[in-house]
Amino acid sequence: MKIGILSDTHTKVKLAQESLDILLEKGAEFIVHAGDVCELETLELLKNCGLQYVCVYGNNDAHLVQYHNDYNLVKEPHYFKLANTSFKLMHLPFYMAPDTEIVISGHTHAFESRFLEGTLFLNPGESCARNKPISECALLQVTEASLLVTHLSKNKDATVFSEEHFTYTRKK
Repeated sequence: MKIGILSDTHTKVKLAQESLDILLEKGAEFIVHAGDVCELETLELLKNCGLQYVCVYGNNDAHLVQYHNDYNLVKEPHYFKLANTSFKLMHLPFYMAPDTEIVISGHTHAFESRFLEGTLFLNPGESCARNKPISECALLQVTEASLLVTHLSKNKDATVFSEEHFTYTRKK
């Protein structure tokens, strides 16, 4: 299964759309937003992208609580299963215990892909290109034997994403 992951879209709806577009183009079958959505329009993009999705509240998303029942918004830490794999989703990297196979966070605006003792810690970086002029997201492919992470990034004014690949062998 291929899971598209983005975070920290903030007020940059156009960049959020570009991240969603590349994730869909690369075959994402499910979308995860790791918080700081900030804009109702971005929630609409998620809802209308044609895939199931989950979105965790970020520290800048309190005003979106009024839309909680209209979108798949969850509080952190949020535990779920996909492709026979356990996930923990949060925005703030405060619950970093390896209590699931995959731990997804945002907030730092920095891409991270670390595999420690059977747990993948993944932060897709920032879609909003706020801390640096780069918009980024990640595609996670879960297979029975491995976890394949593709870090997708582009200059905010560019049209083409570059790719960096990481492969981890799952513990049985």
